[in-house]
Formats: sequence, C-alpha cells, structure tokens
Amino acid sequence: MIFWELFITFFVIGMFTIGGGYAMLSLIQTQVVTEHGWLTEGAFTDIVAISQMTPGPIGINCATYVGYDVLSAMGASQPVCIIGSMTATLAVVLPSFIIVLLLCKLYTKFSSNPIFTGIMNGLKPAVVGLIGAAAVILITPENFPDWKSWILFAVAFMASYSGKVSPILMILAGGAAGLLIY
Repeated sequence: MIFWELFITFFVIGMFTIGGGYAMLSLIQTQVVTEHGWLTEGAFTDIVAISQMTPGPIGINCATYVGYDVLSAMGASQPVCIIGSMTATLAVVLPSFIIVLLLCKLYTKFSSNPIFTGIMNGLKPAVVGLIGAAAVILITPENFPDWKSWILFAVAFMASYSGKVSPILMILAGGAAGLLIY
C-alpha cells in the first residue's frame, strides 16, 4: 500500500511540475510534510540539503531520499527501503519521460503554430513563481539566513544578472567566500 501511495504521490508531483527540481520542491514539501505527514519540516529540510550535495537533479534526489526515509521510518528492512527509493524515483521521472517522448513527436508538427508558441511563453512566469515558492519554503526559523548570507546572495545575483560571470566561477567564488566568512 505504501509503495502505491509513494508512486501516486510522486507521479502527480512529476506530472504537475514544470521547471525542474527546484520548482518541484514546494509540491514535494506540501505532499510529504503537510498532506501525508511522512516527514517533519526539519527532516524535509535535511533531505533537501542532502539532495543538493549529491550529484543529479535535486527533485529526483529528493524523491529518492523521501522514498527511502518513509519506509525506514516504518521499520522496513534496507532492501525494502531501497525499493521505496526506486518507486518514488521512477514515479517522479515517468511523467517527464512520457511528456518529452510525446513532445518530440509533436514538436516538429506544431513548432510554427502561434498558439503553441504562446503557451510555451506563458509557462515561463509560472516556472519563476514555482522556483520562488521553493526558496520561500526553505527559509525556516532553523535556517533563516543571516546578513552575511544576504550579502553573498546579492553579489551572486548581480553577477548573474550582468551575465558576465561564468556560473562555475560564481559557484567556486561563493564556496570560497563561505569558507572564509563562516
């Protein structure tokens, strides 16, 4: 039963998330913390932090960790927890796989259609809103950024907005600044 709940939950999350892993975080948080009560707010924040540190897309990593953690909390054995991870991971990527497969077939047919172009342009602000919602959700009393973090954010934002700084250089500089400041 829990495998089916994990599959349906993450399939719906994968189906209704546009914009990638960070946009997915607000939906994952709503489902696993608020709706199902599988995780606490603190445990979810920890899973997001771990998902950011591991290679791969954050939304998929988060689904993998949630699938494992939910079954682990229920007292399941490690092989069963791994199956829970695989279930949540498959469920979250399956809608995207199906949609991309269909879009590849239909894109050449509709790429010059003004309605199709308008829909794609209309999705851009929604993606920005979902990513912003993920950022707001992750600011909790336990990890509220201090003034030094806000300054680092502002500098990174201005450098990114100017478009003249390589993202890799910005990440390295941010890491070095974090080591020096904290």
